[in-house]
Amino acid sequence: MIDTRQLEMFAAVVRAGSFSAAARELSCSQPAISQQMRALERHVGGPLFLRVGRGLRLTEAGRILAERGKAVLDELAVTHQQVRAVAALDFGTVRICAFPSANASIVPGAAAALSKERPRLRLELIEMEPPDSFGLLRHAECELVIGFSYGDEEADEATAGMLRVPLLEDRLALLLPVGHRFAGRDRVDLAEMAGERWIAGCARCCGAFVRACERAGFTPDVACATDDNMAIQSLVAAGLGVALVPMLVLSFLQHASVVAVPVESSIRRHTAVYTWPDLIRVPVVRATIDALVTVSHTPVE
Repeated sequence: MIDTRQLEMFAAVVRAGSFSAAARELSCSQPAISQQMRALERHVGGPLFLRVGRGLRLTEAGRILAERGKAVLDELAVTHQQVRAVAALDFGTVRICAFPSANASIVPGAAAALSKERPRLRLELIEMEPPDSFGLLRHAECELVIGFSYGDEEADEATAGMLRVPLLEDRLALLLPVGHRFAGRDRVDLAEMAGERWIAGCARCCGAFVRACERAGFTPDVACATDDNMAIQSLVAAGLGVALVPMLVLSFLQHASVVAVPVESSIRRHTAVYTWPDLIRVPVVRATIDALVTVSHTPVE
């Protein structure tokens, strides 16, 4: 069996690009790294690195070990997290990774409720869009992920094995500058917006947006894209385009020169909280999920 400490050092060398950089990252000496890498190469039966100038290049064996070794280390980290949590049956801190509009709307309400029920519980909030956010849960860098999908994507391998608890279904709205011809409408059909220039959101939202426009009979003219909701509002206010956003974003619509109008569209955004099945047995994790569900007005399945 490969020594996991050697595997961790090997991963650090691959990540950092040199023995010296890996030694700094791991707070140990370069000779110690070199010694362990030689021992690892003896164990696997051949070289893992080739020296190229002052840098290193992986051999084919090194490339395979880098790919498989990362998965092994990730799985060990998750296993350690779950075993520690279930053995202790509690945490002092719950780490939540959520996309920006959830961190600005759902999470504060849940945090307020938890502060009354469990005043000693500490929440650490991380902001990241899916599918990247699921990687943090898979690497044991958080206990909960609030993510979303649009219901028409293929099965997401990023969430394989995770427990999914639905929170809410989000309709979409148009963000328009106040002088736009549709700014005073009660509702707009997406097909009416065929000639507009658009400000798109994150990669996953942008993909769903393009599919919705295609179903409405047109290909959108995307002027720019950003996952920053405040930037989207400012770009719309500046007249650079219009935007299609989930209604959850409207909970912090702050730009005075932007109005929101509900839109008739075939897509909905489905928001859910994800964790590992074993972690749901930890009281503070369960309490945090319950608070998120309550704030979202959705019963737990």
